[in-house]
Amino acid sequence: MMEQATRAPRGRTGIAASKRTGQVALPRKRPTRILIDELHPVLDCGRYRVKRCVGDSVAVSATIVRDGHDVMRAAVQWRPGEQSRWREAPLARVDAAIDGDRWSGMIDTLDAVGRWRWRVIAWGDRFASWREELSRKIDAGQHGLGSELTEGAMLLEAICARASGEDRELLRRARHAVADDSAPERTRYEAALEPRVAAAAERWQVREDLTASEASEIEVERERARFGAWYELFPRSWGGLPGVRRALGEIAGAGFDVLYLPPIHPIGVANRKGRNDKPVAEPGDPGSPYAIGGIEGGHTAIHPDLGTLEDFDALVADARELDMEIALDYALQCSADHPWLSEHPEWFSHRPDGTLKYAENPPKRYMDIYNFDFECEEWRSLWDALRDVMLFWVEHGVRVFRVDNPHTKPLAFWEWLIASVREVEPDTIFLSEAFTRQAMMAALAKVGFSQSYTYFTWKNASWELRDYVSEIARPPLSDFLRPNFFVNTPDILSEYLQTGGPGAFAVRLLLAGTLSPSYGIYSGFERYEATPRHPGSEEYLDSEKYEVRERSFQGPLLDSVTRLNRIRRERPALQRIDNVAFLPAENDALLAYAKREGGETLIVVANVDPHRAQEGIVVVPGELGLPPVFACSDLLDGARYEWRLGRNYVRLDPASRAGHLLAVENA
Repeated sequence: MMEQATRAPRGRTGIAASKRTGQVALPRKRPTRILIDELHPVLDCGRYRVKRCVGDSVAVSATIVRDGHDVMRAAVQWRPGEQSRWREAPLARVDAAIDGDRWSGMIDTLDAVGRWRWRVIAWGDRFASWREELSRKIDAGQHGLGSELTEGAMLLEAICARASGEDRELLRRARHAVADDSAPERTRYEAALEPRVAAAAERWQVREDLTASEASEIEVERERARFGAWYELFPRSWGGLPGVRRALGEIAGAGFDVLYLPPIHPIGVANRKGRNDKPVAEPGDPGSPYAIGGIEGGHTAIHPDLGTLEDFDALVADARELDMEIALDYALQCSADHPWLSEHPEWFSHRPDGTLKYAENPPKRYMDIYNFDFECEEWRSLWDALRDVMLFWVEHGVRVFRVDNPHTKPLAFWEWLIASVREVEPDTIFLSEAFTRQAMMAALAKVGFSQSYTYFTWKNASWELRDYVSEIARPPLSDFLRPNFFVNTPDILSEYLQTGGPGAFAVRLLLAGTLSPSYGIYSGFERYEATPRHPGSEEYLDSEKYEVRERSFQGPLLDSVTRLNRIRRERPALQRIDNVAFLPAENDALLAYAKREGGETLIVVANVDPHRAQEGIVVVPGELGLPPVFACSDLLDGARYEWRLGRNYVRLDPASRAGHLLAVENA
């Protein structure tokens, strides 16, 4: 039976002061002599949970100190939140030859969704301490160590009483040999120091002064929270939900894992926006789907032009059959015609004259929507209603939500909402659409969002990409923020795509799909759509946000998209971001990086100049562990090359080849 661990004290002592005597009172229980400190990975002193996915292992470390010279042992323990039994793996000293106060090890496998707890335990090993002391005395040439041998025999006797099986017999023989004062000292020494005896003794030892750190938590989500290809479309441009169902097979066949739909709810008539965001709609203009709510209902209703709830349920079921998921937009705003404005006016912001205050982000004005007042007196009923909206769609099979502008709502609300929904459906995934300050993006990830849009859309130069990806691929950000590299969105048509031609689309696709485990495209990207509303704008001309377009799943880039998605599924190295290693390139227009997973090594080289061919040298460092000369094949077109450690010549012409995706053979 495992010994009860003493909790490692917070602060410098566990000693309370006595006001009555003015003296420091002795603690009721003898304090531990072990300090466990500086645990990793821990986020903000345990305030938030680090994130992992099912199947992940976790590297952990801690600083462990104890006075004196006794031998220490340590282990990491972990368990799912609902279980009481700890799993355990040993920790080993890091740089033991230097100081040995840092210990590290692995949480082997996280095999279920949910919150996991982990802690570090440490204890003194009396028998190992005795062996080490005896060994030093022998090495120093000391004799007459009978008293030491008697002590060792007593320790072995105590351990033997706990042991069973072959270990028990081995320890029993060792105890007799060590206690046999008629035998030569050398024989007794050898019996005491025999490695098999030491290993058996460690397995059955008493964990003296057993001390445990405070438990930390890990949020474990399913793999889709880290890895997947997303496709975004407006259902009204595809013939409503029945039309989307008809296209679903083609979209799944191109390798997409998630089909994301902007709001599918009724659209308000009052203050409806016209085409190209005109403040006044013309007759027949459908309005923006983000102006949610009409006479047909609000956030739990479906626009009648798109179909029925039965159509939606059928779409979700079809997607599931194709191993795809339907993601819904969760947008917390209302049109002037939303039922809640008359039923719950107390939930909305009002001006001093009592009129409702429409949404603004100066100089932008959103006169067709109204925001909730999260500081209103009835905030509890508001929060409950917003939670119930999400749970409604969860009941209809939705497990993925893209959340619109979460940075404009309270962090406490999101932390509560995400926890509440996961109590009902632990598999729920939340994508944060927050193109905002970096600290706020990080805070949203900390409170529970599974993924986040990023600044990738605006990182175009090789040095920008290298610096940005290096930041999000390493701790501390990689412990809680998972990126989703959308190459475009209905709101973002970057200047790079506007001016770069087909080469720009090809290279952004390659970068998004190989740098980030999750990436997405908005329909039109595969057709090279790149016309802005006006020069300097990132809005599309004739944007689908304000009008119905005729869409179908076709375009000159689709073959490349399909090929890349197939490669991503086949190659585990592309399913993580924390394994990226950037390679030196002797041309600023070339971005090169390697990704490794298991025994697989991939090398990507991209020409970030979409206008002209670029050539240069890519350096493969010895740290990758590759042979001096190695063969590799380009997964994009099957071409084979011979590369080597050191300098390798590359030439890339965006008109024909935006980059290489090389698989190292037999490395």
